[in-house]
Amino acid sequence: MIIKCWGARGSIPVSGKEYVKYGGATTCIEVRTKNDEVIIIDAGSGIRKLGKKLLQEGKNNYSIIFTHAHWDHLLGFPFFQPIYTKGTHIRMYGYPFAQKSIKELIKISMTPPYFPVNFDDIKAEISYHEALKEKFHIDSVAIVPISLNHPNGGLGYKLIEDNKCFIFLTDNELTFKHPSGLNYKDYLDFSSGADILVHDSEYTEEDYKTKKGWGHTIYKDALKLALGAKVKKFGLFHHNQDRTDKDLDKIVRDCEQITKHNKSNLKCFAVYEEMQIKL
Repeated sequence: MIIKCWGARGSIPVSGKEYVKYGGATTCIEVRTKNDEVIIIDAGSGIRKLGKKLLQEGKNNYSIIFTHAHWDHLLGFPFFQPIYTKGTHIRMYGYPFAQKSIKELIKISMTPPYFPVNFDDIKAEISYHEALKEKFHIDSVAIVPISLNHPNGGLGYKLIEDNKCFIFLTDNELTFKHPSGLNYKDYLDFSSGADILVHDSEYTEEDYKTKKGWGHTIYKDALKLALGAKVKKFGLFHHNQDRTDKDLDKIVRDCEQITKHNKSNLKCFAVYEEMQIKL
């Protein structure tokens, strides 16, 4: 399994000299199976660059799984160039977030007068697979969903291939219970022993004083989860739109100090655009 990030920013894409190292595109993760099948998690603005790469490779079959329906995780789809190419086949997975189907949610982003190309005019062949609340498989990868602690709900995912485990829990608030969310222990058990845990780490303690209940986690709480679950690697994700490269470097150093203090071998890093990890 090869994991590549095409967008790690939260809420809105950003650009500028202060965002060069970690990037400014919103959530999009590419996973390649051992058979070179393509699994895409979320269609944030990062999917635009991924689409160009897939066309260059001549790849035209993909599976897209969604975590939830908030705009920063969908806004890149109309700019995903493969959807305008005949011969493209896409399988979409998720569940009816906010009482709408996956098709309806994607279609909204391409509805006049908000976008010049109508959803019904795209050339890709798309199939929809909804209500996936139990383990399912895409090629050689087993995928286990878990409910996220986030406004309007959502799903996190555990991806397993050849006993290697990648867990992706973006937009998950660990210290506040939303109606569709679970308890801290549920996420601890779900993450136990993972090779890589990528978790929402948007806030500092100062941020959280005014953002409690917004659906995101203080980075120290996400690190606590990683330490408690005894994962091998922990990636901070869903970087705040105002968090500069220097800010994120400082947060990573703080995580490393906390890890050292806990006498743990956990490797901490902030996920960045085009970062690639092989499991």
